[in-house]
Amino acid sequence: MNRTRTILVSGPPFPASRLRLKRAYEPATEDDGVRILVDRLWPRGVSKAKAALDDWMKDVAPSTELRKRFGHDAARWTGFERRYRTELAQHVAELDRIRALARKGTVTLVYGARDEAHNEAVVLKQVLLGQPETASDG
Repeated sequence: MNRTRTILVSGPPFPASRLRLKRAYEPATEDDGVRILVDRLWPRGVSKAKAALDDWMKDVAPSTELRKRFGHDAARWTGFERRYRTELAQHVAELDRIRALARKGTVTLVYGARDEAHNEAVVLKQVLLGQPETASDG
């Protein structure tokens, strides 16, 4: 097992319940804790005030090339998940920063995609929790 893979699958030093996902179009609530936008692009039609974000971590978002290739097509999910995990391996410091926040309290990963099951926040959460890929090929 290479070093990159070990970093991505090591278990989280915090309870899984502290890491949440939420669409940017849903209202912010007090129990969201630290709200981090994990999209490269700002969600269309959402004001900064409505988003109520604590941070915007563009570096952990999928690359523009990967985002366009995926195109929010669930049929391309397997390949997207695998490639995105590879990209995330290049952002260990940012992942560690999110983990550190989750050790202190709730962190909500905010995203703009309509599909709540097939988006970058789902993969990012799995990586932060040390969970293996859900996809089997691609």
